[in-house]
Amino acid sequence: MPEEPDDPVIGQVISERAQDHKTRKRLFLELEAELGRPVVTLFTSFNLPVGLEDTDVDMIAGVLQKLDLSKGLAVVISSPGGDGLSSERMINVCRGFSGTGDYWAVVPGKAKSAATMVCFGAAKILMGPASELGPVDPQIPISQDEMIKWFSAFNIIESYKELFEGANKAQGNLEPYLQQLARYDARDIKQLNSAIELSDDISVNALATGMLAGQDPVDIRKGINPFLTQAKKSHGRPIYAQEAKDCGLIVENMEPGGKLWELVYELYIRTNDYVSTQVSKCIESRDHSFIVPRA
Repeated sequence: MPEEPDDPVIGQVISERAQDHKTRKRLFLELEAELGRPVVTLFTSFNLPVGLEDTDVDMIAGVLQKLDLSKGLAVVISSPGGDGLSSERMINVCRGFSGTGDYWAVVPGKAKSAATMVCFGAAKILMGPASELGPVDPQIPISQDEMIKWFSAFNIIESYKELFEGANKAQGNLEPYLQQLARYDARDIKQLNSAIELSDDISVNALATGMLAGQDPVDIRKGINPFLTQAKKSHGRPIYAQEAKDCGLIVENMEPGGKLWELVYELYIRTNDYVSTQVSKCIESRDHSFIVPRA
């Protein structure tokens, strides 16, 4: 754990217990030496109703403008997803601040939905033995039994369609179908459809202007079929490194036992614990930390 030279023992203990920024600074420094470029983390909680949004773009811009990015940057990302337009803004901000015009995405755990889209905007994606990407349709946080569960927008639309079709085909008592359909709003379904189409377009464009530059967008869309909602019925099924490579993405493996993976994994464990117990979001560099408190 990084310690200030005059930090008393009690201060060190409190910092460690709270998992504050000082407990992670050493890891940033060592990871930057290993990668040869500045490192920024982008973490949002998986057990709170939060996701990537415009305020996160503003926070990462605030961090990036304080760094020397002449050699580019690496973004360590962990998030269940969020708003597609925010992911597009995130891509543009990371590319715009980078002196090389690009960035690397580092995925130690899960980067789903809009977080996968941020990875699509990178020049390459670094993944570990259990790293996961996922389909790019928006995720909707819904509270059930005092717990937050994330639902695929595609699956919500499909369940609505199945009920509607069932009601049309039913003979006799329609009441069970009508009771369930009453939980849906047709305007919301239309909005979710538009959001899915937007996510697909942003994904293809991010790849066409990044790691797959020069390829025909039609071919790119065909190649990333496993990431597109229509081709993947189970949003929760992870897409691991090899499948991502098979889709044509530039993926670099972080080998278990290697120094790079050990540093990334420890930074992930510490920061993920922080956004699981202390705050809801955390965007950091070696010297700066922006957080969103728990509600």
